[in-house]
Amino acid sequence: MSTTPTTPSSAAPAVPPGRDLVVDLARVFCVLLVVAIHVMMVGVAVDDSGAVVANQPLQEQSWFPLSTWAGQIMPLFFVVGGFASATAWAGARRRGADAGDFVRGRLLRLARPAAAVFVVLALALAVATAVGVDPALIDVAATGVGTPFWFLAAYGITQLFVPVMARLHASRPWATLSALAVAAVVVDAVRYGTGVTEVGLLNLAFVWLFVQQLGFAYADGLFGRTPRLVLVAVAALGYASLVPLTTAGPWSDDMLRNLNPPTVPLMVLGVAQICVLSLVHPVLSRLMSTAPARTVVFALGSRGMTIYLWHLPLLVALLGVLLALGGPLPQPATATWWWTRIPVWALVIGLACLVSVATARFELPPRALPEGRRRASWWSIGVAAVLVIGPPFDVMQQGLDLRNAVAGAVCLPLAIWLLGRSRPVGELPLASSASPRAVSQRGGATAG
Repeated sequence: MSTTPTTPSSAAPAVPPGRDLVVDLARVFCVLLVVAIHVMMVGVAVDDSGAVVANQPLQEQSWFPLSTWAGQIMPLFFVVGGFASATAWAGARRRGADAGDFVRGRLLRLARPAAAVFVVLALALAVATAVGVDPALIDVAATGVGTPFWFLAAYGITQLFVPVMARLHASRPWATLSALAVAAVVVDAVRYGTGVTEVGLLNLAFVWLFVQQLGFAYADGLFGRTPRLVLVAVAALGYASLVPLTTAGPWSDDMLRNLNPPTVPLMVLGVAQICVLSLVHPVLSRLMSTAPARTVVFALGSRGMTIYLWHLPLLVALLGVLLALGGPLPQPATATWWWTRIPVWALVIGLACLVSVATARFELPPRALPEGRRRASWWSIGVAAVLVIGPPFDVMQQGLDLRNAVAGAVCLPLAIWLLGRSRPVGELPLASSASPRAVSQRGGATAG
């Protein structure tokens, strides 16, 4: 089911063979839900003394922890990311690309849109600091704006391992999933047993690689072949198991608090969410057979990274303009405030789409290398990987500030330059048995 292409209607544009449009829909849904949640988390108002106050109305609700069992959608995001990575790696291999070509392409797909955001934020924070904006207000705004950057670090790590993990999936799928699950449990046991939270950072690899492997299995059609009754049972068991895990176990019942560092309950959520997606796949497939649905999904999906990375800066900028103009800012958590979240959400999405007009080229696949050239060495790719993942990782740990915004504004463009370098085809190890033509094909291949 998961790898069967959705049949387009006669009025709709052609769909590439083998493309699962439900995955495109799921990816867009995840991004839009993340934006909606963040819009409901940011509350800004002016108190009686005229001071600007900020809070998080959504997280202050008594029902918020339980709502995260449905609203914490990042495991599903990594599942569909795993599907995309599996299909992209398979396509790259068909074109004659090697692991270095693939990793280079995936890092560029992350670095280019992220670099633009870091540059803009570094400039904005520098100007705000220079003109004397209250440091406490800068800190609150910057910390909120930097919240989504953890994804760049986590997803970047998983992309580095795609060729290896795909090989393991092909040869030992269940053993690989089991090993990753056991490793994640051990990491959490040590983390909570010792009280050293930093140990949990190892699960940036184990938890998200486990969920990515679910995406590989989805791409193979495993969940499509599984009887629906089994999918229902596994999904129900997954959600039910969160009760003992978050009561008798050491984990929080708030899945947002389980996010960074990631914990075992997120793996459980990932299993449950992919089962649910597989169950509703026929309905969603029929929806995606319509031209309007595909038009909306393709339009937003092609701007997905821009919407994800820019929505909080745009939201903060919008609130700043309203504050400066004395515009309407309903008191957070009031009925009026909750109802206004819908138009604010739509406005932020619209603004992000406008930004994408200027940044659209950053989301395009990397251009093929010139004929007769091949990608940079593994050393260059390794250094670039550190430069791409390092600044977002620092933001995840320390929060966004001027220091790491500048670091990102410097490191990511440098990584893009390193990844864009090339070598003549003739610069090959003597032991290589590849023909010049095959190597040229590898050098020109890009990851989708």
